[in-house]
Amino acid sequence: MTDRSASSPDISVVVPVHDESGAAVPLAREIAEAFAGRSYEMIFVNDASRDSTLAELQAAMAELPALRVLSHGTNAGQSRAVRTGVLAARAPIIVTLDGDGQNPPADAPRLVDALIAAPPSVALVGGVRAKRQDSNAKRQASLWANRIRRKLLGDDADDTGCGLKAFRRDVFLRLPYFDHIHRYLPALMIREGYENRYLEVDHRHRETGRSKYTNWGRLRASFSDLLGVMWLKSRSRRPGAVTEF
Repeated sequence: MTDRSASSPDISVVVPVHDESGAAVPLAREIAEAFAGRSYEMIFVNDASRDSTLAELQAAMAELPALRVLSHGTNAGQSRAVRTGVLAARAPIIVTLDGDGQNPPADAPRLVDALIAAPPSVALVGGVRAKRQDSNAKRQASLWANRIRRKLLGDDADDTGCGLKAFRRDVFLRLPYFDHIHRYLPALMIREGYENRYLEVDHRHRETGRSKYTNWGRLRASFSDLLGVMWLKSRSRRPGAVTEF
């Protein structure tokens, strides 16, 4: 385990949270247990929560030496919170988890190890929720959204909505940033010339709070996002191997 004074951990776990009082600190404790004995830090990014999430995380810093807490002054959304965490991260390998606790942290080290063992051409190892614990309407909406996205973007992901991912920090920072980018990371990694791999992970019921999104809200955002990512793909030109003399 590392602490906040360590300059170069091997792994940075980034968790965006918004109004997750009662869930954020137990999740941080699970992350600490999952990565015990490894060189890591965890960065919780509070996206202008209106409840006691920030205060609870600040109090937990004394208990959890690897915990760093960043806080947005204005609510900016999940993708911006992830980017804030990645920019602040000190490790070359990033792990992301949703702040609602539905992604079990115990699965995260497997994704990290798979990425470390992979060749440099693999930039992301994504989680695929094997037994998704959501409503039938939410599962069906995601099923159709994934089918449409794969058809239009030609990516290789069956579950881009899973928040549990491990990826290379330097590659992520090369990607064009936009709101909701976290749902299009596999397609953008391929656009940049990299490969993705996937592992099945567990999924839990939400124990506290409520979802920040509705199916209609996701659909509206996804339509414009899909058009934007399709445009980005159409404007991509790869240089092949780059040789320095």
